[in-house]
Amino acid sequence: MHDPLESRAHDAPIFAPDAFRLTALQAETIDRANAFGRRVLAPRATRYDREASFPIENFRDMHREGWLAICIPREEGGLGADFVTYCLAAAELGRYCGATALSWNMHVCSTLWSGTLADYLPMSPTERAAHNTRRRMHYRRVIESGAIYAQPFSEGGAAAAGGIAFGTEARPVEGGFRVSGKKIFASLSGAADYYGVLCTERAEGEAASRRNTLYLAVPAGAQGVAVVGDWDPLGMRGTVSRTLLLDDVFVPEVEMLMPHGVYFQAATRWPHMFLTLSPTYMGLAQAAYDFTVAYLRGEMPGTPPVKRRMYPTKQIAVAEMHIALEQTKALWFQAISEARADPSREQVLRAYAAQATVMENANAIATKALRTCGGQAMLKSLALERIYRDSRCGSLMLPWTAEICLDRIGREALYQPGEKD
Repeated sequence: MHDPLESRAHDAPIFAPDAFRLTALQAETIDRANAFGRRVLAPRATRYDREASFPIENFRDMHREGWLAICIPREEGGLGADFVTYCLAAAELGRYCGATALSWNMHVCSTLWSGTLADYLPMSPTERAAHNTRRRMHYRRVIESGAIYAQPFSEGGAAAAGGIAFGTEARPVEGGFRVSGKKIFASLSGAADYYGVLCTERAEGEAASRRNTLYLAVPAGAQGVAVVGDWDPLGMRGTVSRTLLLDDVFVPEVEMLMPHGVYFQAATRWPHMFLTLSPTYMGLAQAAYDFTVAYLRGEMPGTPPVKRRMYPTKQIAVAEMHIALEQTKALWFQAISEARADPSREQVLRAYAAQATVMENANAIATKALRTCGGQAMLKSLALERIYRDSRCGSLMLPWTAEICLDRIGREALYQPGEKD
């Protein structure tokens, strides 16, 4: 089905390069992402949502145009984007198809976490050399074959939020690991070539520990890998996040995406790594606002060219949406710009605040957009209905749900490290 966003005139990037003092590479990347989203993602978004089918065509086009390798270094054949540049590009794609942008994030993290992020974390010279060799193999798969990596995280308990060790376990054996466990809401399930599984390395008789978290690329075709269950959710339907079962799957040591102990370092020292779900919802917030302005101006394809902008109630609603959007953009941009190893306490609190703000405001803006545009905006022939449903999902997503962010902000603002009552 034709998506009305396909025919829209060029939309300026969400973050103006001059206003946000972007680098030349950042400005070029977001301009390309904007054009790719309008040209490739928007026309297909309705179909993937209706069918709850994975946007495999989008990923094939991403491979051809280099987007699967956005965070792979230029010297390795990728686009060489850093954390901020990736986040800005992901927001542009989320503006045109939330499910594709969110799925793409799960893929990109396999190169971002093992690349830029790992480079800032200490390893011995031997570990560093082995890691560089392994990740180069993963890079080649992505660049040469368009290999898609997933990142199944959730298990239905506290592990995904960092509270306890992952229940999925990797038992060391000669040449690698035997992995068993279950991941729920496993985005890209059935479409990925490799599942970037977070699991607990646990030798015989050893207690489970978060410090022993492993990040392994499990081949989708390996014996013992199965995808089960149905997928018919409220929103983000194109992510196809079914349940992944791992039954004594042999995973060679070369499939380690991070060396022993490095993921735990990353999770505790590089907390902004968990902000990478938020760009999609930053894009959805912008999309809801864009839709409202175009609709009230009588410029929305598929609707009569009737202007509704002259009513004070509509003008006030748009003003409120604009304020919420600008507040969200400012806080989020500041937070992603502070991503680094060992951020300050204030920077971590700001990251939590940015995550909660983006996830909640995306749906708040979409909700106001529906009310302001009126009954016709509920029709599935228009994009706002899908934007609204997709935006509702953000505040629920681990590891930083809106509730978890609020809990951590309140606790960490009131207690200094080591304080108890």
